[in-house]
Amino acid sequence: MNYSPLQKARYEYQPKLPLILQNDINNIEVCYGNATQSVADQDKIKEMFPNTYGMKTISFKKGSSKAKKDGQVVGVILSGGQAPGGHNVITGLYDALKKSNPNNVLLGFKGGPSGLLDDDYIEFTDEFINEYRNTGGFDIIGSGRTKLETVEQFKVVAEVAKKHSLNAIVIIGGDDSNTNAAVLAEYMAATNSGVQVIGCPKTIDGDLKNDVIEVSFGFDTACKTYSELIGNIERDANSAKKYWHFIKVMGRSASHIALECALECQPNICLVGEEVEAKNQSMMDIVKYIADVVEARSAKGLNYGVAIVPEGLIEFIPEVKVLIAEINELLAVHEKDYAVLGTWEDQFNFVISNLTSNSAAVFKNLPVDIQHQLLMDRDPHGNVQVSRIETEKLLITMVAKELKDRGSKAKFSALNHFFGYEGRCAFPSNFDADYCYSLGYNAFLLISNGLTGYMSTVTNLSAGPSNWEAGGIPITKMMNLERRHGEFKPVIRKALVELDGKPFKYFEAHRKEWAENTCFTFPGAIQYYGPAEVCDITTRTLAIEQGN
Repeated sequence: MNYSPLQKARYEYQPKLPLILQNDINNIEVCYGNATQSVADQDKIKEMFPNTYGMKTISFKKGSSKAKKDGQVVGVILSGGQAPGGHNVITGLYDALKKSNPNNVLLGFKGGPSGLLDDDYIEFTDEFINEYRNTGGFDIIGSGRTKLETVEQFKVVAEVAKKHSLNAIVIIGGDDSNTNAAVLAEYMAATNSGVQVIGCPKTIDGDLKNDVIEVSFGFDTACKTYSELIGNIERDANSAKKYWHFIKVMGRSASHIALECALECQPNICLVGEEVEAKNQSMMDIVKYIADVVEARSAKGLNYGVAIVPEGLIEFIPEVKVLIAEINELLAVHEKDYAVLGTWEDQFNFVISNLTSNSAAVFKNLPVDIQHQLLMDRDPHGNVQVSRIETEKLLITMVAKELKDRGSKAKFSALNHFFGYEGRCAFPSNFDADYCYSLGYNAFLLISNGLTGYMSTVTNLSAGPSNWEAGGIPITKMMNLERRHGEFKPVIRKALVELDGKPFKYFEAHRKEWAENTCFTFPGAIQYYGPAEVCDITTRTLAIEQGN
């Protein structure tokens, strides 16, 4: 196989581990912290997870290990959307297993959770796994979005585990995937299967985050990749001086990516969905704000600019959020009735007749293509697929109309972009390569110490790998109840942009200057080589949060 010079170099990169994980595995001791409780709905979550609720936090220190050292057979899956660094979680897990005992085995189940159900797997070897070190993508075993949520599924997984003598399963995924991990861990504990379940925090959206999980893996690389592209467009806009670029970036349920890219690139406009919701801003409020910036810049002879739009913006606009919630509920409850409707007219009338009067009015006033997009097939959780809603085009159309209605003399020629898949499978940055390898390595220590229902955690991330701290957090600590498919279910609470947090406050303090003037910065490509202060820095979000 032919490799690019970059591929060859990345294969040879040696990920850095926290000091505690650099010790001989036999000299690492587990330390128990405080008991935990869920972030909300404590009584209900405790009732649902009687065997795995209230467990203590975990950290590691140098000492005498009581961990199991041999006879380990571990299964691993990648679940959900891709995120840079997933391969390094697996290689870190593999290396720790083999360092503990060369006879330990790691099985990779293919295609996500369905690989466990179908018993479709590969046994990792040095030769095979070395082809994927420090690379992007999930192609080592593939991924999938099958949900593990029924007793029948759990029984199949238990049988597959028994067949292969698995003592643990590692689920690498986001909030929904790790919710599945928590439910599976509870089942395995309740049935005394002897199978442990450990999760690893993945999602480029950055919404799997709390006081212990400082950042989910892939966020750093994705934001740097998008920021490079946004910087390129800013340079083009500053050169051509005739286009407004509306750039939608990933982030369905939170605006972390949009905010980080704004901190990196200093665009003229960045919309933050959480602020829109908090200020009860309507669609027209947003449109008028953008039009005001366009006019202010035009008055200075600047008929160009860059606006960043989070993928999930439309769900944060109060009247649209209510509309989407009603549509989700309607299509969940009346799925069969809706499925038999053959024409758009019938579908439209069915929806309008079942919405509240306010939501019906909002739906009628949306462009027809947006109406269609709101009624497209739901995702596995029963929610609208917001990545397919062309919010950036909707804003361009509405801003152009607003300027025309004002009789504005501002020149407004706009182009739209969506940066999504461009960032999901990039070569992981040094930060993500190190972080992910540490998460996988650490996951083995949780397994070898007999723990289940935990998520692998590495903290103190802005201080550099040698100062990182390794441990684990019970997954139930992050859970609450949310309405899915028309009923309440336990899920990991998504972390939103904190409007009183330091990163947003920094953005808020500078956005007027960035809006009216051209303050673009050009981050360039992710730096793999050079001084550590260039190559290994973390995100601006994390640095600001931790005062570095």
